[in-house]
Amino acid sequence: MLKKMLFHWKSWWKSVYKQNHFVLKLGFSIFLVGLAFRLLFSRSDVISEVQETPFVQKILFSPPPVSFSLPEVADQIGPEEQAGMCNLFIGDWIPDPAGPVYTNETCKFIEDHQNCMKNGRPDNGYLYWRWNPRNCKLPRFNPLKFLQFMRNKTWALIGDSISRNHVQSFLCILSKVEEAVEVYHDKEYRCRRWLFPSYNLTVSVIWSPFLAKADIFEDYNGVSTSEIELHIDKLDTSWTDQFKDFDYMIFASGEWYVKTAIYYENDTVLGCHYCPKKNFTELGFNFAYRKVLGNVFNYILSSNHKGMIFFRTATPDHFENGEWFSGGSCKRTKPVKEGNFSLSEVNKILHEIELEEIGKATAKASEKGLNLKLFDVTSLSLMRPDGHPGPYRHFQPFAKDKNAKVINDCLHWCLPGPIDAWNDLLMEMVLNGQ
Repeated sequence: MLKKMLFHWKSWWKSVYKQNHFVLKLGFSIFLVGLAFRLLFSRSDVISEVQETPFVQKILFSPPPVSFSLPEVADQIGPEEQAGMCNLFIGDWIPDPAGPVYTNETCKFIEDHQNCMKNGRPDNGYLYWRWNPRNCKLPRFNPLKFLQFMRNKTWALIGDSISRNHVQSFLCILSKVEEAVEVYHDKEYRCRRWLFPSYNLTVSVIWSPFLAKADIFEDYNGVSTSEIELHIDKLDTSWTDQFKDFDYMIFASGEWYVKTAIYYENDTVLGCHYCPKKNFTELGFNFAYRKVLGNVFNYILSSNHKGMIFFRTATPDHFENGEWFSGGSCKRTKPVKEGNFSLSEVNKILHEIELEEIGKATAKASEKGLNLKLFDVTSLSLMRPDGHPGPYRHFQPFAKDKNAKVINDCLHWCLPGPIDAWNDLLMEMVLNGQ
């Protein structure tokens, strides 16, 4: 009886095993076929698995180079951002409840034209934003740390009224630790120098809107009596004579090149920009700007300067519904998202030239051991149409007439305002080598 039971049990187990073995084989075969189809028609799961391995990700799945024209760089996501690299100039404006570190009442260096709160601007929301690079940490400007690091150093901001706008912001923040003392100014107060006595730090602003020699027949309000005479082959001695005296420099230009001008080379008329009443060749402002920037960078490259030199790109204006002379205004009260405000055609051309010329120069500077850096604030500034004085360039412009027609300033920046973020960028680039 026991033997019969064992026999029947063994027979039953073999039968079950054979059936299960067949099922196992069938299931495994189905799994392999399914995997093959997934590999053929979809690699999403594979990608999600190998993303843990940076080397494999870099070799197999890194995105192809992005192709875009330089004038449209503000509207594109560059390869650095895609690769997760740090680019201080790619980011977003985010809310900042802390607000600015100074006010128009605590800083005496703000010129009336940029003192928006004093002049009656009714909103203050534009003060509560900070620049946030997408793949970098950007600390707030630390004036005490900066002054200590800059002991016995010299700074110069060289350019037009935007450079003057910037130096006011720079001084306002630094003066939270020690107030700067003015030690020099020219007759028109366009070239000035300040000293921070306890640190022996000097900060200068040098008026040189073209960076080249230019005879300008224009008053402080921009009224011209004759065309500008620009010598595109001669640099402005107002900065070249002092070049070797500065440890840090920020060059900037651009905006003035769109003005009517006659171009000289070897003291002979070469052509002009927008001079229909003259029998001169129309060369265009882009020709002159490229030529002068090339000369500026060649001068820097031949100097063997041991300090740090920045070139700041031109900042865009935000005139809407017209230009400054035809009723244009800038009434926005908060930043815009990237891509929601386009560069004007003029600004696109200026920016393209700047990126091309500085690109060639920085490559050569690196070979020579010179410290030349791009300070590209065009894109981040483009997102701040809310940061300009607008009608509040003037004191209480609507006090007597709420419907008064006032020329708006949609180019310069309120202080405090978005331009303060430039100093955060500067400190990070200087102290941490970004």
